[in-house]
Amino acid sequence: MRASKIICFTVGAMLSVIATQADEITIVSNVLGPEGPLYIDGNLYYVGWVSNTLSKWDGKTTVVLNKTAGCGHNGLALTKQKTFLVACTDDPGAILELDMTGKQLRRWDTDSNGKKFDGGINDIVVTANGGAYATVFGPYADPPIPTSVIGKILYLAPASQKWVEVAKDLNYANGIGISPDQKTLYVSETVGNCILKFTINNDGSLSHRSNFALLNLLVPNKVESWWLGPDSMKIDGKGNIYVAQWFGGKILKLSPEGKLLHVFEIAAGDGTTNVAFGKTEDELYVTVVKDPKDSQARGSIVKIKNVE
Repeated sequence: MRASKIICFTVGAMLSVIATQADEITIVSNVLGPEGPLYIDGNLYYVGWVSNTLSKWDGKTTVVLNKTAGCGHNGLALTKQKTFLVACTDDPGAILELDMTGKQLRRWDTDSNGKKFDGGINDIVVTANGGAYATVFGPYADPPIPTSVIGKILYLAPASQKWVEVAKDLNYANGIGISPDQKTLYVSETVGNCILKFTINNDGSLSHRSNFALLNLLVPNKVESWWLGPDSMKIDGKGNIYVAQWFGGKILKLSPEGKLLHVFEIAAGDGTTNVAFGKTEDELYVTVVKDPKDSQARGSIVKIKNVE
């Protein structure tokens, strides 16, 4: 095993924060590998990496829009053309483009150099100008012990058809988000329990890689695990970061300076994976696996109130 060369430290002092277990409403149950929630026009879209599905919940019923065997649907992003980009986390990974009904429009299996996405695609975020970034994770062995630091960040320029590698040597790259001013890219390193940040250059390339937050300096580790660290994230209009802590059973709200603003303790399970904003940012939808050690990753989606 090759050790990570990045040691991640938090920037910004830790605030006095009260961890609360918010009033939760379970809105969707029995999801196998819940991830990638997006609230769009009154509908909640989400994926299941075990069920290989993209689904839509309209407030009453759930409909499966896409089922693609061998994908391992994980990250989900909405493009400016009102299509979905889906991260296929099964190794080697792929990126799908689907219309809003779930019909496949395009599939990428390699980057601009023809390299397969070894390690699987984990998450995707779309930029304001129509580009996109995606993370390459890493091999998930049996037993699940981290084996190599091969995580990458890929970039799809606006109107381009090719994903280009813009960063490498990440220790299991996972969640990804962009600041409201489009100048900073945040990326979770699951193994290492830290979040990195990059400066986004005008051409979409990345520079000034630096450490942003080490989560065990912000909150006590719930368990000791390689996979405890940050999972997927979303960023609100003020630049605050909402990151799920896999094996941690919580959502952490961090300021753009790296200060811990709030801890949302999630009662529905220990395997929080992602979060989405409702119609406004007053409500959060959280995807959560009840037991992270469950091979079927049985879980649900819960709704909670946000805090200032």
